[in-house]
Amino acid sequence: MAVLTTAAAVPTTGPTLLLACREQQLDSVLALRRVAAHLGDLPRSTDNGHALPGQTLPGAALVCDEEATTARLARLGVPVLHLRSAPGAAPLPADRMLARAQWPGWLEHPAGDRPTGLLAPARLSRRRERRGTLLLLSFWDVPPSEAEAFATGPLPVLVREAVRRTGSCAVVGDTRLDPVREVTAGLAGVTVDAAAEADADELHAHAELLLASPTWGAVALAQARRAPLAFLPALGTAQRELAERVTRLVRVPSAADPADPALWQPPSAEEQWGAVGPGLDDLRGAQGVARTVRQLLLAPP
Repeated sequence: MAVLTTAAAVPTTGPTLLLACREQQLDSVLALRRVAAHLGDLPRSTDNGHALPGQTLPGAALVCDEEATTARLARLGVPVLHLRSAPGAAPLPADRMLARAQWPGWLEHPAGDRPTGLLAPARLSRRRERRGTLLLLSFWDVPPSEAEAFATGPLPVLVREAVRRTGSCAVVGDTRLDPVREVTAGLAGVTVDAAAEADADELHAHAELLLASPTWGAVALAQARRAPLAFLPALGTAQRELAERVTRLVRVPSAADPADPALWQPPSAEEQWGAVGPGLDDLRGAQGVARTVRQLLLAPP
């Protein structure tokens, strides 16, 4: 299901822009939010692609991952930039539609969509004094048995240890959060929020440590801020493939064992991110996508 990001309701007679993402997928939510930060002055549409007779269609659309929304808008003649936030997706219609894929410049990318580089948050500063752990959890496209086993087994142990070590733990997840809330209920210093409702990038600015499912959104966040990152155990095929690709170049500790001191004493920024230094990926993917969206809206093909 698409979630629309809209500006304040301001009457406009010019073309409007529709923004949509898959709110059940962490990478999709973060990708849309980071691009939208560079589109603040453009009028937004509240239409979701199901225009009624007499309603005006948006002048263009940015759709993250929601193939059905992209196909529907393309059939209606709306120019669409379709952004793949993570590896793997269904074929897309080519009519009046551009495709981009979030993919770091320091990794060879698969043939197909044009890579954007990583989509970094608009604000890269972090608080001088940081406290607590941000745990970014993605169960999107994870087999239910794997998600349940992790949520009811290692996760609560990891959360309790994060609170003990860093003072608090903010869990931000995308789907299947009810079991997570159940196993963490009553734990002091723990919050659990949906990615579509929480500002993960801002929470990271205040956090001491980032533990995350292997996702491009988490990698971009840590690399852009040269901040420590540890991977949660990879769940599902896509996470395992992404983790394997990233750890070829980047030293990412594993959060599989909460008792491992190395998890709570991560490598320095240079040790972790030196191999993919700023010369190899300028992390301006969100700005690049935003420029293309502006062109699509103001000068459609």
